[in-house]
Amino acid sequence: MLSRSTISRNAPRALQSAASRRAMASAATPGLQFDVSESAGVKVANTEPAGPTGTLALVAKAGSRYQPLPGFSDALEHFAFQSTLKRSALRITREVELLGGEFSSTHSRENIVLQTKFLANDLPYFVELLAEVASQTKFTGYELDEVVSKLLKLRQQALAANPEAVAVDAAHGLAFHRGLGESVSPSTTAPLNISAEALAEFAQQAYAKPNIALVGSGVNSAELSKWVGDFFKGLPSSGTSSQYQLKPTTASKYYGGEQRISSKAGNAVVIAFPGSGAAGTAAYQPAASVVAALLGGESTIKWTPGFSLLSQATQGFSQVRASTKNYAYSDAGLLAVTLSGKADQVASASKSVVDALKKAAAGEVASEEIKKAVALAKFRALESAQTLETGLEATGSALINGSKTVQISEVAQSFDGVTEAQVKETAKSLLSGKASVATVGDLFQLPYAEDLGLAV
Repeated sequence: MLSRSTISRNAPRALQSAASRRAMASAATPGLQFDVSESAGVKVANTEPAGPTGTLALVAKAGSRYQPLPGFSDALEHFAFQSTLKRSALRITREVELLGGEFSSTHSRENIVLQTKFLANDLPYFVELLAEVASQTKFTGYELDEVVSKLLKLRQQALAANPEAVAVDAAHGLAFHRGLGESVSPSTTAPLNISAEALAEFAQQAYAKPNIALVGSGVNSAELSKWVGDFFKGLPSSGTSSQYQLKPTTASKYYGGEQRISSKAGNAVVIAFPGSGAAGTAAYQPAASVVAALLGGESTIKWTPGFSLLSQATQGFSQVRASTKNYAYSDAGLLAVTLSGKADQVASASKSVVDALKKAAAGEVASEEIKKAVALAKFRALESAQTLETGLEATGSALINGSKTVQISEVAQSFDGVTEAQVKETAKSLLSGKASVATVGDLFQLPYAEDLGLAV
């Protein structure tokens, strides 16, 4: 076993070595660079080098922000990879399994994402499959009744049983009203007026060329462009006129407010403020992401409470879960602190959130803690950009919305420029503005925004 003195002597050397490795990695690896092009009128982005496996996602500007009625984005997500004019849903599943591939579909407030993973040699099949889903899905009544509607109801029930999800949804509604304020999935009280014919009309709008982008990873860029040109050339350049059109894009505006929802499923409080938009957009504010990391709540190191202000402040609340997240969108962001657990402890812990913000605004946080927060925020941003599920959607969204396709090296540099003064001013601005406070659960014990000293 090494002696403590040996470890002490080697520690500075290890830190220097780690620093030099980081410097060499930054110099040698320019980052996750995207080759951006256009083929058959469709925007395409891809990262190389090509490998033995690849990933390809179709990102469509058709999330809940743009849906004409509640549930349309959910339904379109679930109709992906159902029967098309060429293949049945069973055939699609069997063919993909025989090729050893995977497919999935998700949606967010801004986008629907159809993702495929496959052996690199099978790229042509999966490009064709995505084009087929986008332009030839049948939208049959029996699949709506027997598959899609049932999945929608299950998702509604899951949402109602999750007080944190209900509170986050409510906080978005308070912050942005329409647009980004629309619920990702409709609540159980929202009527689902969805027909197969209406969904088919919505899909024509959602999958029109100006509203989609294809984003690949690990495939050959030239081959991807070629196959997109072959299979996507028949996609319409614009949707036909319909009452089920995508909602027009309007600039997001922050409002703030308070909402209290009685629930027996559990207790949750979300305290939210204007945050940082997606990297590469005009709403991007890396200092807001640093404040989110500084507030924190969940430890990144096992067996320790962590350095964050909330993890330290809530150590005495054994039945409370606290976390802070910045929800980044194409033209806005929402910095949200979520607390859940036993009602009386959530009420007490909620006050700690405001106290922690006041501490940051007053400059009472040690420089070392801010350096840790900058490093953690930088890591999370880079990890999100590299993670396929989030990175592909962010890249596709940037292409569709005409914003800059973000390269990892640029994201890293933006955090390197965040100063203690910027963190302090950001915390001050949050406290001086309107908060969005959503409370779910035992309303008798859970606090009002006024009890916390917040303006709404």
